[in-house]
Amino acid sequence: QDKVSYQTFMTFFFLILNTLPVHGFLETETEMDPTAESQVSPVVTQKVEERKKIIDGQYKCFEKMNRDQPYNKSGPYCNRTWDGWLCWDDTPAGTYTSQNCPNYFPDFDSTEKVTKYCDETGNWFRHPETNRTWSNYTLCIAHTKDKLKMAYILYYMAIVGHALSIVSLLISLAIFFYFRSLCCQRITLHKNLFCSYVLNSAFTIINLITVVNNPKVVQRNPIGCKVLHFFHMYMLGCNYFWMLCEGIYLHTLIVVAVFAEEQHLHWYYLLGWGFPLVPASIHAVARKKYFDDNCWMSVDTHLLYVVHGPIMAALLVNLFFLLNIVRVLVTKLRDTHRAESNMYMKAVRATLILVPLLGIQFVIFPWRPENRLAGEIYDYIMHILMNYQGLLVATIFCFFNGEVQGTLKRQWMQYKAQWGQRRREHCSMRSTSYTATSITEVPAFMYHHDCNSEHSNGKQTEDSELVALKTGETYESSSAPESCS
Repeated sequence: QDKVSYQTFMTFFFLILNTLPVHGFLETETEMDPTAESQVSPVVTQKVEERKKIIDGQYKCFEKMNRDQPYNKSGPYCNRTWDGWLCWDDTPAGTYTSQNCPNYFPDFDSTEKVTKYCDETGNWFRHPETNRTWSNYTLCIAHTKDKLKMAYILYYMAIVGHALSIVSLLISLAIFFYFRSLCCQRITLHKNLFCSYVLNSAFTIINLITVVNNPKVVQRNPIGCKVLHFFHMYMLGCNYFWMLCEGIYLHTLIVVAVFAEEQHLHWYYLLGWGFPLVPASIHAVARKKYFDDNCWMSVDTHLLYVVHGPIMAALLVNLFFLLNIVRVLVTKLRDTHRAESNMYMKAVRATLILVPLLGIQFVIFPWRPENRLAGEIYDYIMHILMNYQGLLVATIFCFFNGEVQGTLKRQWMQYKAQWGQRRREHCSMRSTSYTATSITEVPAFMYHHDCNSEHSNGKQTEDSELVALKTGETYESSSAPESCS
């Protein structure tokens, strides 16, 4: 079960990152039969692919041995040979030869070395237990347990990251929908961006729990897991195209429309929610026809570029828009419209920070380090950037937003003032009731003295809160139209 679960873990994670081939944990000595039944199990399907790679390597090895010139050096030597996995050239006696581990098996580390010894008599080394010629492949699987441990760490990192993203995004959406002073077109774009991240994180968690951590589901290969994969690819595209909408909106607002506020948002809805359906649908159809593996979890296909290609293009276009916006703000708005330029510059800075952060995994993935330790560090960084994107977006676009912070502060002061007002009204009602029922028993001057003391004790604080409230309400009413810009 660990072998299957490790394979599904790493396949899913590298599917998200679209990095190099996965490192699984499969046996390598079982005979494989490429029958129709083998298409049911992902493990058997993997073994069929492994077998094809080995046969291809053997064919190329025999061609190379026939094509190369005979050994022309003096002294004994070991003849060129095929050991079942790798091809070895003629080797002088008494020397070791080595080459990288093959990539036939997911649990083989291709950065490690395979060694083979040619003894002093000119014969390849034989294993003392089996008395058969032997090549040392032990380093290829030396770190398999560490990789399995890393797979589980990345699995739980993904669940925690997406769960935190959902919580933070839902809080941000509640703030945006509750406060009417934040009702502007840019906040509307934020809402849609946040919704896409919430849905993407939800689909990811469902996939992790119900598919990745359930080898039996992958083995049955139901249509539901492929539908889930389709929606995951679709929501992944929506994330980045709504970020592109943010860049287009700012570019139109500042560069094209010269600070004109109103824009037709239906075009943004079409780009953010509609366009990602095209690459996601094409990928699903092509995957079904040309690479229909179990639950579409394999990354050993270039069909993923159907989805990731438009995302990379959107990131590049967005980066161009934002750089052009910065150029306009710096060169043309330095002396005029200073207040407006400062306000827009804050929005541009937030978007400019997010674009490279959210797209880094689609830019640097071809250069994943081959070193094992560097590769592990790379995987951790990539998974943090992928799984905590929603938390990062909510923090920069909502929690660190000056308008949101000002609105929350004014709401807090209003709540404090209303609480003080209710306290005074409660005191007044209590004193009236007490006077009506107890005036014959308690001297009036004693009650009036206590009430006056109580009123005087809270008067200064409560009056200051009322003044702050009125000031905040005046500021809010006067600044609401500006915040919607």
